[in-house]
Amino acid sequence: MFLTPPVRTVRSATTLVIVASLWLSILGNLALWKTLLDVPDLTGWHGVAFGVAFALIIACVVASLLSLFAWRFTLKPAISLLLLFTAFATHYMLMYGIVVDTPMLVNVLQTDTREARDQLSWQLLGTVLGLAVLPLIWLWRQPMTRPPLMQQMLRNGGLFAGALILAFGTTQLVFQDFSSLMRNYTEMRYQINPLNSVYAVLDMTVIPAERPRGPMQSLGRDARMALHAGGTPKHPPLLVFVLGETARSQSFSLNGYQRNTNPRLALENVTSFTQVSACGTSTAESLPCMFSHLGRTDFAKRSNEFENMLDVLQHAGYAVLWMDNQSGCKGQCARTPYVNTSDLKLPEYCQGDECRDTVMLARVDAELTKLPAERRARGTVVVMHQMGSHGPAYFKRTPAEFKKFTPECTDTSLSQCDRAQVINAYDNTIVFTDYFLSRVIGWLKTQEKNSTPTMLYVSDHGESLGEKNMYLHGLPYSVAPPEQTTVPMVTWLSPGFEQLSRVSTRCLQAQRDKPLSHDNLFHSVLGLMAVKTSVYQRERDFFAACEGR
Repeated sequence: MFLTPPVRTVRSATTLVIVASLWLSILGNLALWKTLLDVPDLTGWHGVAFGVAFALIIACVVASLLSLFAWRFTLKPAISLLLLFTAFATHYMLMYGIVVDTPMLVNVLQTDTREARDQLSWQLLGTVLGLAVLPLIWLWRQPMTRPPLMQQMLRNGGLFAGALILAFGTTQLVFQDFSSLMRNYTEMRYQINPLNSVYAVLDMTVIPAERPRGPMQSLGRDARMALHAGGTPKHPPLLVFVLGETARSQSFSLNGYQRNTNPRLALENVTSFTQVSACGTSTAESLPCMFSHLGRTDFAKRSNEFENMLDVLQHAGYAVLWMDNQSGCKGQCARTPYVNTSDLKLPEYCQGDECRDTVMLARVDAELTKLPAERRARGTVVVMHQMGSHGPAYFKRTPAEFKKFTPECTDTSLSQCDRAQVINAYDNTIVFTDYFLSRVIGWLKTQEKNSTPTMLYVSDHGESLGEKNMYLHGLPYSVAPPEQTTVPMVTWLSPGFEQLSRVSTRCLQAQRDKPLSHDNLFHSVLGLMAVKTSVYQRERDFFAACEGR
C-alpha cells in the first residue's frame, strides 16, 4: 500500500504577501524593537501600543511594495530577496549597532573575500538560518493560485491601495510619537527592515539625486612646481603619505589617551593633531573625499567626478606611487602607478592572503626604481594604504610581540566579547601602527642623503568600540559619534624639509589642537610640496600658517 502525499493548500499571492510582510516587519526588526525599548518616552502599555502600531505601519508599507511583484513568477523571488536582506541586516545591527544606509551598502558591495571572511560567525549563520532560510523553505514549497490576469491585477491594485491607506491611517493615530521618534532618534530610520535596504538599493540606482554624471573632469592642468620657500633644494623632496585604516583619535596616547599606544612616535619629533574630522564614516565614503579638492559638503553635492590630488601632483611633475595593503584605492589611484603588496605573498611578512603593513617598507625601494627617473629627480610622493585597525578581527592585525594589552577578543561578533577585551585587541592594532609609522620615519631618515623627506599620516575614519552599544563604523554622518568621525593625523618633517619648506615643527605643535578636517588635506599637501595651481586654496592649507615661523 502506497502512502498518498499530503495535499498542500494552494495559497493566493495576497496571502503570501501578508504572511511575508508580517514576518519581515515583526521578526525582521528585532534590532529596531531593541532600540525602541530604550526610548524613555515610550514605556509601559503606551510603548507596547506604539510598537504594535509601528510594526503594522512597516508591514503595510512592505505589503504595498510586494503587491507590485505579486505575480506567479516574481513574488517568491522578491520575498526571497527581502528575507535575505533582512536577515543579514538584522545580524549586523544586533551584533555591532550599525545601521543600513547607502554608504553602508556601498561598503558591502566593495568588500573583498578577505574582509568577508572576517565577518563569518556562528551567530551570523544562526540569524540567517532562522530569519531567512527556514521561511524560504516554507515559501518555495507553497503552491500558488493562478487567477486570470485581470483578476490578479485588480487584487494587486486593491492590496496596494489598501495597504497604503491602512499605513497612513495608523500613522495618523500615533503621529505625535512617530514624528518625535524620527526627529529625535534619526538612526532609527536606518533600522527599519527591509525598507532600509530597499531604499539604499534604489538610492544607488534609480532615485534622482545630485550624483556624479558625465565624463571625468580634468583638474589642476596648470599645476607646476614652484620654488620652495627655502629656495632650491639640494635633494628632491620625498613625501610618504600614510593612509591609515579605522584609527580613531581617542586611542592615540599622543592625543591624551591614558594607555601608552604610541611609545615609539613619542620619541620622534612629530606633531599629532587632536581635532581632525573625517570626510565620512567608512572607507568607501571617506577615501575619495580625502583626495578631492572640494571638501566634504561640496563633494557630497558634486555633479561630476574630478581628477584628484595625485593627478595634480603628477601634472606638476612629481613621481607618484600608490602602495596598497588594503582592499584597493576606491578609484583614487586609477591613473597612478600602483602595487598591491598583499599580492606579493612574502612569507616573512604575509600569512595566507594578509600581510603586515611593514611589507610596504620591504618593497618600497624596489617599487620606486620603477618610476620614471626624470620625475624622481624632481620629487616623489608615496601613498601607503594600511591594513591598520581594520575590524572586526582586530586580533588578526597584530603579531604576537605587539599584543601589549591582553586578553584580546578573538570573536568577530564583538558584542559577544567583554568590552575590555575588544578595546585590548583594538589598542594593540594602534601599537602596531605606531611601530609601522616609526619604521616609516626610520626609512625616511635613511633617504636623507638623496632626498629631503617628510611624512604625513591620517586615518580615513574612526571606530566605535562598544560606546552606547555601537561597534565598528559606518553610521550616517549626521548621527555618528565622535569615535567614528575624529581621526588621528601625525606629521614628521626632517630637518632638511623644515629648512626647505620653512615650516616649523614647533609651530605645528603649538597648533595641534586647532580644528582641522579631511577638507584640508588636498590643499595642505599641494602647499607642502610647493605646487602652484588655480585649484589650490591657501586658507585650507594648515602648513601655511607655520611657513616662515
